[in-house]
Amino acid sequence: MLPASPFSTRELKPGFGAEILDVDLASVAPDVLRDVVSCFHLHGAILLRDQSMAPDDLVRFASAFGEPEGHTIQEFTLPGHPEIYVLSNRLVDGKPIGAHNDGVGWHTDYSYKAEPVMCTMLYAVQVPEEGSDTLLADTCAAYDAMPEDERAALEGLVLHHSYAHFMATREFQRRELTPAQLLDNPDVRHPLVRTHPADGRRALWPSLGTVKGIDGMETDAAFALLDDVIAHCTQERFVYTHKWHRGDVLVWDNRCSLHTGTLFDDKKYVREMHRLWIRGDRPF
Repeated sequence: MLPASPFSTRELKPGFGAEILDVDLASVAPDVLRDVVSCFHLHGAILLRDQSMAPDDLVRFASAFGEPEGHTIQEFTLPGHPEIYVLSNRLVDGKPIGAHNDGVGWHTDYSYKAEPVMCTMLYAVQVPEEGSDTLLADTCAAYDAMPEDERAALEGLVLHHSYAHFMATREFQRRELTPAQLLDNPDVRHPLVRTHPADGRRALWPSLGTVKGIDGMETDAAFALLDDVIAHCTQERFVYTHKWHRGDVLVWDNRCSLHTGTLFDDKKYVREMHRLWIRGDRPF
């Protein structure tokens, strides 16, 4: 018989994700923290509300999932805490303290790396009263719901991911990479259908922005197929929409989901989020 969980949970949406109740992450005991991590692996995403997390608390929490991953762009990392990346439209002395409108468009984080990040966690420091939602698409459920012949047609397809392509074509904050950044971020190939290393479940694994093409396909046909796969994955039945409150901690598994942010009135509201990544492994 499995031991009783030290906390209660409720689904974020039917069949996907869990909100963990009555856990204070800043003071959580190590055994309870292990159960929180286990809950994440079981459900694909976890939410904990009403948290008060200092930077050291965030790093401690993230480290329970694995080794924190560094950030390709480091100018917006939190001073003294390079593991924490700031997402914000706030200006201090006329300069931005974080990346603004980062993460808009369906994608999975660090897909341009040979070993993309396992999970992403966001902590809400300040949130707008409207807009700025985070949407998570369950790509395992999307794969399972696809007709068998369509799944078979996708097996073996390999996506060409390119950080240089992403930074040159994205809608917000385009930038020219330095020679060092180009050297550190060579193009990579990943499967369109990914196997989850924990239990073997299959997931569709497309991503907007970083994908430059599909090996062996003409460019127009490749992007038409990619658009179709993303449209399938992001149907309402597969998507959880998170409405942020200050103190929320949301963690999702990049190996079996897509995510996007939504825009907000950045002239009226200030948003500040702290993001951490955990190292993953090579998709197969």
